[in-house]
Amino acid sequence: MPASERIRYRLVGARRRYHANDNIAAYVREGEIEELKAEVQAKMQEVLQALVIDTESDHNTHETAKRVAKMYIDEVFRGRYVPMPAVTEFPNVARLNELMIVGPITVRSACSHHMCPIFGKLWIGILPNEHSNLIGLSKYTRIADWVMSRPQIQEEAVTMLANELQQRVRPDGLAIVMEADHFCMHWRGVKDSDTAMVNSVMRGAFLKDANLRREFLSLLSRKNG
Repeated sequence: MPASERIRYRLVGARRRYHANDNIAAYVREGEIEELKAEVQAKMQEVLQALVIDTESDHNTHETAKRVAKMYIDEVFRGRYVPMPAVTEFPNVARLNELMIVGPITVRSACSHHMCPIFGKLWIGILPNEHSNLIGLSKYTRIADWVMSRPQIQEEAVTMLANELQQRVRPDGLAIVMEADHFCMHWRGVKDSDTAMVNSVMRGAFLKDANLRREFLSLLSRKNG
């Protein structure tokens, strides 16, 4: 049985969802990542053949199927196949309770509709309380990269990131704003090179306190200016 079928069998048996933007690392066993890459390579070679590309004599595409398989599994969709990076959490000994903003964090993802790139930046606002866990600045970037390195739509990606941060930091308020260029618009379809998408998630104090929300957004505007 191919590795993909074995993994799918475990997921179905556990009644776990395995959509494009889901992490399935817990169901992938040792050695199966390399097997998956070999499967993707073979299927990608069939795609190239279906596109009537002579990969035998075309030196530019001779190793393309192998490169694409490695890129999908090890790089652009890595967030599906590996566990969340280790995050050291520290107690809020100083009882910090002031707004802090992390960003802009550069993020790269892919549209699950057309597998086209999504490039953008996001900002994270945290209002901690005495019971919050504090994490290092670089860890916000690592968690964001882990969530974004999957095929998905931007609206769901930001919500998933908010869920991860809410669970680990446990702040009084959490805000995320993401602005991104979608190559499914730039590269195909309407081919509009100027349109970007901006969306946000506001939770806790950011949702209830209009002044806090305005402060966060005004600081972002000043940062972009």
